Amino acid sequence: MRKEYTRPLETPIDSDRNVFSILEERVDRDPDGTLVEYSVDGRWSSFTAREFRDKVVALAKGLIVKGISAGDSVAIIAHTSWQWTAVDMAIMSIGALTIPIYETNSPAQVRMIVNDSRVVMAFAEDESQRSKIEQVAADCPTLGEVFVFDNDAIETIIEFGRGLDDKVFWDREEAVRGDDLATIVYTSGSTGTPKGIELSHSNFVFIVYSGIESMPDIAMKPDRRLLLFLPLAHVFARYMQFFSFAGNITLGLSCNLSTILSDFHEFKPTFILAVPRIFEKIYNAASQKAGSGVTGRIFANSAQVAREWSKAQQSGHPIPLALRLRRGFYKKIVYSSIMDVFGGSVEYAVSGGAPMDASIAHFFNGVGLPLLEGYGMTETCAPSSVNPTTGYRIGTIGLPLEGVTIGVDDDSELCIKSRAVCVGYHNHPETTATQIVDGWLHTGDLGSIDDDGFVRITGRKKDLIITAGGKNVSPGQMEASVMTSPVVDQCVVIGDRRPFIAALITLDLNDTNQWLTVHGVPKVKTLEEASKNPIIRTEVERAVSKANELVSRAESIRKFEIIPERFTQDNGMLTPSLKAKRQVITEHYRDIIDKIIYVPRKKY
Repeated sequence: MRKEYTRPLETPIDSDRNVFSILEERVDRDPDGTLVEYSVDGRWSSFTAREFRDKVVALAKGLIVKGISAGDSVAIIAHTSWQWTAVDMAIMSIGALTIPIYETNSPAQVRMIVNDSRVVMAFAEDESQRSKIEQVAADCPTLGEVFVFDNDAIETIIEFGRGLDDKVFWDREEAVRGDDLATIVYTSGSTGTPKGIELSHSNFVFIVYSGIESMPDIAMKPDRRLLLFLPLAHVFARYMQFFSFAGNITLGLSCNLSTILSDFHEFKPTFILAVPRIFEKIYNAASQKAGSGVTGRIFANSAQVAREWSKAQQSGHPIPLALRLRRGFYKKIVYSSIMDVFGGSVEYAVSGGAPMDASIAHFFNGVGLPLLEGYGMTETCAPSSVNPTTGYRIGTIGLPLEGVTIGVDDDSELCIKSRAVCVGYHNHPETTATQIVDGWLHTGDLGSIDDDGFVRITGRKKDLIITAGGKNVSPGQMEASVMTSPVVDQCVVIGDRRPFIAALITLDLNDTNQWLTVHGVPKVKTLEEASKNPIIRTEVERAVSKANELVSRAESIRKFEIIPERFTQDNGMLTPSLKAKRQVITEHYRDIIDKIIYVPRKKY
């Protein structure tokens, strides 16, 4: 490694344990404290730690009676819910493997995952998810029964195990050690075909307790509360379940983004985690709600003051008195209402999964909500680094978690070494051998490490655009900046082996019409109409010009095309974590790209 940094592990972690032990330790520590809360038709219910543990044990006993053995694979295809969490813990507690499947996956993707991991049983949320499985069941020779949450799957499995002696469960649970596989998690597939990542119990146990030691303010203060609404098929959300159990955190589970604001108000989280796109949309919603009159000017001024205060705070120098007074004024009349959006009790937000635009991070920091950027991969059980609650640095992905080493090799690729690095890639030994070398996981991301251990991401090797003139361009920063526009849904920068850089941009029809209404302009009926509207195009040009200020002339976006359709999970152009599938998009829009960036044919 050209440079590396290790954050020392202050307290030893015994990772020769299973994931169930995390839940059991919480029960020993606080059996009657609330562990899980969930909403059904707007009404919130809860489990204590003991109640939830007992539910998991009862499910595990049912799985044993149904013939699930150590090493068997059991799939879950459902939205985030307490049932997902309970079944997940039950499967792993008896040495079987949980195979998460995104509820947005197609039947063909379900077939690939089921066959690759040799799934013997599956849990589906409802009839629509079971239908996906049934469409391909004939092509899945190992697959047995499918249970449906909406059709009393939990009660049915518990009933099967009711007569089984508890000792049978505890003997099975005790036999599960750290080196045993806990799960195979299939990547969301932003590039190529998803691969299964083999994660052991030890991987999870280590990084969970490393996270607790690294973020005590978030995890261990009294009455911590997390509202989790990311899909549990994603390893980050899954990790946060176990992190919550290991800390003093009540875990709220929600899956309906249309009710997320009311869920915030009712649940009142002390911290939240989300991808940058969520924070961008909250900022844009606040801006549009303010309008373009007097209230609009007040909001714009308050946003500018928030950013100025944040930059002054980040500089490490004393904040000027005049700026502190202006911030205090806007805190009462603007910032308090923005904080109320999150329920009024939130202290921190953790962001990851994609680059965060600095202006958004500075805005929320100035408002009073530090966005602590972090970094991780499926291959590391999610987090490898995160910004500390004190001394956080905007624009970085923070410090390595305790016991984790991050290095930069001669090609500036970030590499990670820790006990959380995966066992390997399922059925792909050749990939394992090339991606994990001498204990170092090669991430594919480019970055740097400063002398204090703070890490920055500068680009991604596979996303790196090399223009015809030989200029290397990392698109992430520009894309994140363009996507702060209230009308832009997604931005994909293009230009590999082309004369200059361009961009494909999509719009969100609802957000676009809200923006038009604020500016006193008639709404548009379709994305096709929106893509041709000169007012909207002017706003997109403004966003592109702002992004171009971040880079040199050679790296700037010279042309853009507004695509009259959205990138979605359903059309295969967006991952469940809301990342654009660059390869899929560039192939699909090859003809449009050729028109935007004309490359003269060589004359012979």
